[in-house]
Amino acid sequence: MDGAIVVRETGGPRVLEWSTLEPGEPGPGEVLVRHTAVGLNFIDVYHRTGLYPLDLPFTPGVEGAGVVEAVGGGVDDLEVGARVAYTSNGPVGSYREGRVLDRSRLVRLPDGISDETAAAVMVKGATVEYLVRRTYPVQRGDFVLLTAAAGGVGLVACQWLRALGAVVIGTVGSEEKAELARENGCDHVILYRTEDITARVREITDGKGCAVAYDSVGKSTFEASLDSLARRGMMVTFGNASGPVEPLPPLSLARKGSLYLTRPSVAHYYSTRAETKEGLGALFDMILDGHIDPHIGARYPLREVADAHRALENRETVGSTVLLV
Repeated sequence: MDGAIVVRETGGPRVLEWSTLEPGEPGPGEVLVRHTAVGLNFIDVYHRTGLYPLDLPFTPGVEGAGVVEAVGGGVDDLEVGARVAYTSNGPVGSYREGRVLDRSRLVRLPDGISDETAAAVMVKGATVEYLVRRTYPVQRGDFVLLTAAAGGVGLVACQWLRALGAVVIGTVGSEEKAELARENGCDHVILYRTEDITARVREITDGKGCAVAYDSVGKSTFEASLDSLARRGMMVTFGNASGPVEPLPPLSLARKGSLYLTRPSVAHYYSTRAETKEGLGALFDMILDGHIDPHIGARYPLREVADAHRALENRETVGSTVLLV
């Protein structure tokens, strides 16, 4: 039996119980992975609270890194002892010491990427990859608005956008986070608690607005992000840290400049093994080439994940948080 976090009822961090679960044996096309590090993501909070409902009981967690412990029939390209990682294109359940996964979810880790780095960046990096390469392919010189620029996704996005030659306008909640965002490639920083986001964007862009807004905060920043767009700009809402966004009449998009609005997810951009391999390959190349250096702001033992959730919800975290197994 392995140690695992189990949620038997939705609610606050207290519902994250340390328990034991049988990892099982890998069947055909499956692999048993022994975790070494697991990533913490805001979607874990949504699952825990019931905002994104799951059948109870369940083990949270959508990404992890570790070592292959056993392989099932038909798996001939991964061997016992291989270092692997996975992102959130499948069932939850990474808050545990070991688990069985379909081979299609796993990628082999290059020697130059540590397990902790992988756990810190798999979901966040995959998210940034599809956002800046496929949802809206960012071009050199584009003005880009990025909320939560000092968060886990935000810092990776700042670095990737810098490499693409974009002009990054990031929103943060404190001067400390502003400095961190600048260090990672953010050209202009807006302190959203004291500054008007839309007014500052218009000032920075000489009234033109941004080609794209990437908004992971949700309810409290959605309108400001929408109003910061250039004519025919794209609004990409991909998170609800402050709560879900209110319904929006489609006609308002026309009135604000024939805007585009999308709500993407990793699952729809990493739905096949080929997409996963290509997307994560691009991410690994960015890391190995030195364009992205994931910032790990905190590490917690897996047993203490409730404390990590509290810090995340209170916006006390910067960069990525890694749970050590």
